[in-house]
Amino acid sequence: MSETEGTDLNAMEREPPIWTPPIGQISSGWQQAASLILCAALIVAGVYILSNYLRALVWALVLAVALWPAYDRLRRKTRRSFAKKLLPILVTALVGSTVFLPLTVLAIEVVREVHEIVDYGRSVEDSGIPVPVFVSRLPYGGPWLADWWNGHLAHAGWAKDFIQQINTSSTRELGRSIGLNAIHRAVLFGVCLLTLFFLFLDGEAVSSQCLTASRKLFGERGERVALQMVASVHGTVNGLVFVAIGEGALLGVVYFFTKLPHPILFGTFTAVAAMIPFAAAIAVGLATLVLLGNGAFGAAIIVILAGLMVTFVADHFVRPKLIGGATKLPFLWVLLGILGGVESFQLLGLFLGPAIMAALMLLWRELTGASIRRVV
Repeated sequence: MSETEGTDLNAMEREPPIWTPPIGQISSGWQQAASLILCAALIVAGVYILSNYLRALVWALVLAVALWPAYDRLRRKTRRSFAKKLLPILVTALVGSTVFLPLTVLAIEVVREVHEIVDYGRSVEDSGIPVPVFVSRLPYGGPWLADWWNGHLAHAGWAKDFIQQINTSSTRELGRSIGLNAIHRAVLFGVCLLTLFFLFLDGEAVSSQCLTASRKLFGERGERVALQMVASVHGTVNGLVFVAIGEGALLGVVYFFTKLPHPILFGTFTAVAAMIPFAAAIAVGLATLVLLGNGAFGAAIIVILAGLMVTFVADHFVRPKLIGGATKLPFLWVLLGILGGVESFQLLGLFLGPAIMAALMLLWRELTGASIRRVV
């Protein structure tokens, strides 16, 4: 062997050969990219198709997560197979009745008061609405408000003049829009109840599939985040819904004994408003104004004092304990999650806001090793 040939052989041994992937692996890479593009396109198309029903689906998921512990205990106590099959239907019907019952009570109250309202409207049309005594005594704007009231509401025939000024075409358009909106919301509510029924029926399978998917996509961290969000929904339901119902019931009793008109209606309104922290004061203030308008100053003071006491205890002691203990969130972030969630997602944000904040706080603690009970 010559010297040049030996040199060439040594160079070939030192330089690694250029690797070229087999044709099958190249096509496999293209297939993976195409599969990802197809999956993304299908997800986008599915979200677009369900865009009008996403809120109903999320509401069903929130209700299923919140009610699952009680439903599971009831299911375990039920031994007959026939009763277990009927249990999802019964629980779903119970959830639906809790929404329809306040509306039914409101409709009954309206029907009962129709006659009085018609008589009051006729008397108002004939004689006008006199200026309440307390209006002119208001420290700011009282005289101006009394003059405006005398010019627009205190004279006879003001209702007829007001109706003539309304554009009838715009009124019909407004009525049509309200009717279509009511039908749309009724359909969404039906979709929510139907989804809730199937979640109760196959809840364990759905939960297992979601945990499996979170482990495959995000590992153990994804499972911890999912469990933390579920716990935050439970705590939020206990701290917002149940506490609000308690506030409405207690203040409803106060409304009844102070002889406030329609105490059940005001109690229901107080419970709904109390789901938002510090919003129950609006309902208490409205009830106080009604009592002041009727001249019941002592009853108005009782309502104010009872409302301040009940809302103070609920918003400063009970709610932070229930929600913060389950979500492992300081009260500041609970409050910001609720308010920001309501602003972004309306009533649904009451539950989504704290759940999202709890997940973010969990990721932050794992990243920084911060203590659970830190304020910020």
